[in-house]
Amino acid sequence: MSNRSVPAADAARPSERPRPRKRSAQVDGSRTWFWEYGDQDAATTIVLVHGFRGDHHGLEPIAARLQEFRVIVPDLPGFGDSEPLEKTHDIDGYAAWLQGFLAVVAPAGRFVLLGHSFGSIVVSAMLARQASDDAKGPRPDLVVLVNPIGAPALKGPRAVFTGLAIFYYWLGATLPERLGFGLLRNALIVRVMSEAMAKTKDRPLRRWIHDQHARYFSAFASRGVVLEAFRASVSHDVSEYASSIGVPVLLIAADRDDITPLQAQHRLQTLFPDARLHVVHDVGHLVHYEAPDDAADSIRGFLAEHGPDAPAQHTGDGLDDAAGEPA
Repeated sequence: MSNRSVPAADAARPSERPRPRKRSAQVDGSRTWFWEYGDQDAATTIVLVHGFRGDHHGLEPIAARLQEFRVIVPDLPGFGDSEPLEKTHDIDGYAAWLQGFLAVVAPAGRFVLLGHSFGSIVVSAMLARQASDDAKGPRPDLVVLVNPIGAPALKGPRAVFTGLAIFYYWLGATLPERLGFGLLRNALIVRVMSEAMAKTKDRPLRRWIHDQHARYFSAFASRGVVLEAFRASVSHDVSEYASSIGVPVLLIAADRDDITPLQAQHRLQTLFPDARLHVVHDVGHLVHYEAPDDAADSIRGFLAEHGPDAPAQHTGDGLDDAAGEPA
């Protein structure tokens, strides 16, 4: 039964489940905060990587529906609670960070890596990096990409809108600090973006989506960080890296996604050595908000097809627990 109409906190934090454990790790000189959900002794660990300008809250509705697994959701560097990178926030910087983060949290047993939106580019770039330099560290057994960015943003029919967005972020970074922050965190602009991406007609769910964006879409460390990350998000796409990803891949795409059209997702599927495409209908770029049950069910089915591994003890050197209540 679909929970698309489940309102507000119930969609992300069901009352019957434990609250997540907030922890942190030092990765390449900066501190990354992450949240652990589900069964900490599970045979499968799933690491979820969120999209541009968000934080771990965006993927919490999916994490909440995968409680039989160990689920880890970090805030990307420079967003949410995580500190910025000491290097440039380009795709190479984020890929290197993810590789380092995985080495620290050390997922044991079966390891599944999931990326949403911009997170799909970060995940794919890291996997291509692992394949090219034969680097050590945890390598996923399975990969899931939700609303993957499957085509170049600077080409095609959306290039004009991308150009306007580039100007917006450039202006926000070059104006005097107060004006620049005001522009980048402008509540009206965030609401217009949210209205454009939300496809549901369910009013309680739509209100909750707008509230989530209002709360978490402007939690970035600096204007420079958000400009660098935006440039990374529009300068690369998953199709660049697909051919080098040899593990089985599940693509979860939506038929009303305004960022990557479904036709491009079908083409993207053909670029992987082993990929399947699950299409969510009547949803756009917010599968994680509008159809978390559908996404979780397709992930669970994908994992079941590839069989469980034996339970393993999970370790992670250099991890710190947060003091007080989880965020």
